[in-house]
Amino acid sequence: MVHAFIMVKTAAGKSEGLLSQITDIESVAGAHIVAGNYDIIVEIDAPEVYDVLKAVSSDIQGLDGVTDTKTYIAMDQNDG
Repeated sequence: MVHAFIMVKTAAGKSEGLLSQITDIESVAGAHIVAGNYDIIVEIDAPEVYDVLKAVSSDIQGLDGVTDTKTYIAMDQNDG
């Protein structure tokens, strides 16, 4: 299992609507609107790295209002 964090920048005023769309994506374990350089942090659990990349490139980046993403793959095997 691959655990990843996706930082998402959104267009002005789009974060709340995008949050609900992002949480509907199958591999998304959680998502939160945050303050800082990015607007939403998304947690993804997927069987393989390829599945994480698909979720980001096809599912998240394809949403109207997403302007940028940055993907971080967790290197530890923390199950909790």
